[in-house]
Amino acid sequence: MSSYFTDLAQQYIDGEWRPGTGSWDIIDFDPYDGEKLASITIATVDEIDQAYRAAERAQREWAATNAFVRRTVMERALRLVEEREAEIAEAIISELGGTRVKAGFELHLAKEFLRDSIGLATAEEGRLIPSPVPGKENRLYRVPVGVVGVVSPFNFPFLLALKSVAPALALGNGVVLKPHQDTPVCGGTLLAKIFEDAGLPAGVFNVVITDIAEIGDAFIEHPVPKVISFTGSDKIGRHVATVCASRFKRVVLELGGNSALVVLDDADLDYAVDAAVFSRYIHQGQVCMAANRVLVDRSVADEFTEKFVAKVTSLKTGDPRDPETVIGPVINASQAETISSAVEQALAEGATALVRGTTRDNLVEPSVLTDLPAGSPLLRQELFGPVAFLIPFDGEEEAVRLVNDTPYGLSGAVHTADPERGVRFARRIDTGMFHVNDGTVNDEPLVPFGGEKDSGMGRLNGESTAAAFTSLKWISIQRGRSAFPF
Repeated sequence: MSSYFTDLAQQYIDGEWRPGTGSWDIIDFDPYDGEKLASITIATVDEIDQAYRAAERAQREWAATNAFVRRTVMERALRLVEEREAEIAEAIISELGGTRVKAGFELHLAKEFLRDSIGLATAEEGRLIPSPVPGKENRLYRVPVGVVGVVSPFNFPFLLALKSVAPALALGNGVVLKPHQDTPVCGGTLLAKIFEDAGLPAGVFNVVITDIAEIGDAFIEHPVPKVISFTGSDKIGRHVATVCASRFKRVVLELGGNSALVVLDDADLDYAVDAAVFSRYIHQGQVCMAANRVLVDRSVADEFTEKFVAKVTSLKTGDPRDPETVIGPVINASQAETISSAVEQALAEGATALVRGTTRDNLVEPSVLTDLPAGSPLLRQELFGPVAFLIPFDGEEEAVRLVNDTPYGLSGAVHTADPERGVRFARRIDTGMFHVNDGTVNDEPLVPFGGEKDSGMGRLNGESTAAAFTSLKWISIQRGRSAFPF
């Protein structure tokens, strides 16, 4: 077992590693074999306050630090991730049941986002804006918001915490991070250790491991943070947005999805199968961008289905440490039960199981279902597990209607021999992101990432991240004398 789970099983507040003072412990388990990885005494409301106050104090000096010094810290953090990549991968496998392929995928993206944060550190922006007033000079400065509160999820905890934490720090902000209680190390204290070793001044970055049963809304309603970056379910995201709106806080909400991968009549079917299987079953389907629904033009549905089923049945389910394993465990027993219940519900509604996976503890084998009634609520909700719904359609008009028939609008993909046909199709879909001749699971440092409808508010990555974690400040200079009306 990695030493991370002994050395980092604490709170990190104001540059100090210390236990929480709550009355109970969060137990961190390996979801594959149930091994206890760590026991962490939770942080209280008082410690939430301490973390935010520390970030508030330290942020002023950090923001005044030369941008090239901040860049150096980001460069060191990247080198540390590269040097410790094998250890971090093992921690991802142990704490969240990620396969070796998944751990490599997550770390590759994490390094890309760290590289982008290096550039953000020196991307301070100032502009001169014309004025209709004689002798007036208008300056516009982009400045850090101050302190950012970040809530990270369990599915890609290292990457999705880093996506907010690193750019917020690079831009001169203080940060307090609350990781998901199922991934407190990979999604929380591991980042604290990296930035501590990279030379980030004490107090600028803090990590609190706790549960809403202990702190309620204290993390999001605290007066210090000006922005809350939340990644998680739309149900909780809606509550976060409500609380923050009542306190005039800015929010960035990266929420759930119910993405569709669409196979048109002229698609390369072998390639589309590969894209669809990856898009549905990567990390056991516990991905907000996963292709819950695979829509196939009826003229090619039989051939596609045969190839799709063959590939899904070849996927090995088991120990995520085995390099051959594609499907590892889901995060916990509750999630396994939710997925199994959804399959039973679909079958009770009349669906046909082309592949019927079994569930053993947290191992949920892949399933492929078809013939689900058009009115089934399962077709309109997010299913965070290795279950694919195959849906035939007749022509593009029906495909567009089916894809949009969901309260979510995060990602999607379409496969066609004509890329411009794909673009025309994509532009008709109510999503924040859509991909032609690719999978639904895509993320890059420079493109705006985010969804429409119940899939979130705001965008991250590149310029969108800079806008999310900074504010615009107008400073004018009057050269000469203004003429006042009285």
